[in-house]
Amino acid sequence: MIGTIKGRCVATGKLFPTLAIGAAGGGIAYVLAIPLPWLLGALIATTLLSLGGVRLRAPTTSRKAVLVVIGVMLGAAFTPDMAGDVTLWGTSLALMLLTTAVMMAFSVWFGRRIAGYSMDTAMYSGVPGGVSAVTMMAADSDADLRVVGLTHAVRILVLLLAIPPALSLIGHVSLQPRSMTLAEWLSVPAFGDALLLTGAGVIGMWLGRRLHLPNPLLFGPVLLSGALHVTGVTEAAIPPTIVALAQIIIGVSVGVRFGGTSLTTVGVNLLMAVLQAVALLLIAIAAAWLVHAITGYSAAAALLAYMPGGAPELSLVALSLGIDPAFVTSHHLLRITVLIMVMPLLLRAFQRRQA
Repeated sequence: MIGTIKGRCVATGKLFPTLAIGAAGGGIAYVLAIPLPWLLGALIATTLLSLGGVRLRAPTTSRKAVLVVIGVMLGAAFTPDMAGDVTLWGTSLALMLLTTAVMMAFSVWFGRRIAGYSMDTAMYSGVPGGVSAVTMMAADSDADLRVVGLTHAVRILVLLLAIPPALSLIGHVSLQPRSMTLAEWLSVPAFGDALLLTGAGVIGMWLGRRLHLPNPLLFGPVLLSGALHVTGVTEAAIPPTIVALAQIIIGVSVGVRFGGTSLTTVGVNLLMAVLQAVALLLIAIAAAWLVHAITGYSAAAALLAYMPGGAPELSLVALSLGIDPAFVTSHHLLRITVLIMVMPLLLRAFQRRQA
């Protein structure tokens, strides 16, 4: 027991420099009034250092805890007055699945014809989301795991960096970070609400695993916290200080993925990943405009919901910018669930067609 506690303390100490770099990058971005300052500041700082050869420790346990916190935060976006949006959501969810099919078809074509990957590698590197589940599935195939991991990491990086200009292009949202007083930064929920939110996180984590949800640490708390908020049991939200810390850890966890990456040795694969990510982003933008034209729903919310991957990251962005996080989270949950179910069938179908 003592050895375990000591080991965790040592691990936390080793992680501290990485978090400090992320916090410094976020702080600078906040002072400069950059959109999504804590997320993008931490992301840019750690990515540049990682690509420069600096070895930064990746958050593991802390990222898992942050996923639970994000789930509770996202659940707070579900309110009792959401019933009127069911028809619009249904239309958008159907179009999202159609868009996902287009993205998958393009990704497989691009991976095979342009990048020259094997069918397994093209399939798993082209899945628009669910990086953790997809990586585990790819490990049981003949896919090149380094290419799969690099492609997903680059895609999330490109998407996060593209969010401010993409949202500015389609309009409908303010990207300027809201200035907050010290009292707002230090605000905390009442004791009873804090217990409910904590319970939603702990029990939701267990529920997500019992239900075998994709990314159970995220979506389990989303379901339980959402149930508490949509029924009006509580209206409490996570304190802004914890929201900022969550953004830092998510930004850092993306940036450190490029540790040990040599631009000279992975140059071609890196270029292929960037080109694929940009193409998928353009498909998402076109689909978001189509949904907005058909339903009148926010184009900004549709864009974050249709972007190919990074459910925790994109849902957190929606929450931070106040762009209908419940709508965005629901779309990513459905997409990841469907993809995990159909991926083995798709792979067999493509392999038979290839043979």
